[in-house]
Amino acid sequence: METLLTLVPAPQLALCLGIALLAGLVKGMVGFAMPMIMISGLGSIVAPELALAGLLLPTLATNALQALREGPRAAWGSVRQFRLFLIVAFVMLALSAQLVRVLSADLLLAVIGAPVTLFCLMQLLGWRAHLPNGPTVATEVGVGAVAGFLGGLSGVWGPPFVAYLTALDTDKRDQLRVQGVAYGLGAVSLVGAHVASGVLTAQTAVFSAAMLLPALVGMGLGGLVHDRIDQAMFRRLTLLVLLVAGLNLLRRAIFG
Repeated sequence: METLLTLVPAPQLALCLGIALLAGLVKGMVGFAMPMIMISGLGSIVAPELALAGLLLPTLATNALQALREGPRAAWGSVRQFRLFLIVAFVMLALSAQLVRVLSADLLLAVIGAPVTLFCLMQLLGWRAHLPNGPTVATEVGVGAVAGFLGGLSGVWGPPFVAYLTALDTDKRDQLRVQGVAYGLGAVSLVGAHVASGVLTAQTAVFSAAMLLPALVGMGLGGLVHDRIDQAMFRRLTLLVLLVAGLNLLRRAIFG
């Protein structure tokens, strides 16, 4: 506890715990957005690198639970179905993680926020991405490369994958499981990458571990909401969450 309070004073720590709870709640409802909420919220309270470290362990734990919600066999089926995306994304994630200390924070936020905001606005205004013939090799490689590149830099790699799943008209239960599998495997890779980059150390891991309990409690509450909404509401809620996250990232990129 003393080490934790050395990193973050008690008032700021309480705010960080509240952000982790909110991030878990949203993740439980729509299956993603925990890294976006945590990097945005924590980043306004603590240093960017500590915010990035803070989301690593909660992301790893919540995605493991989400992936295995319907059992290991279903999770393995999702791995096989999206194996090309996962391989490409993980390679790009490991490579781009080493650029964290090089790129400016404002540029990073803008690179993530702009495409997310544009995609959500177009969807909510009536345009709907659709892949009637299913996934192609080129599409899967492209989405995986973009998602992995953004993920290594920021811990946020959900938006391109969510857009891809939406275009495939994925059922909400399947989408939740597939996201858990993809993000869970990505979280393992991300933790390893940021041990190598120096972002996750013995000290910053204490802060990340403190975020675990509120994140898990929030996810449990969000899961109760998820089970009670239909497919159309799930899709709209997903887009609204993405839009808010994207706008907030752009706000921080422009105004600091």
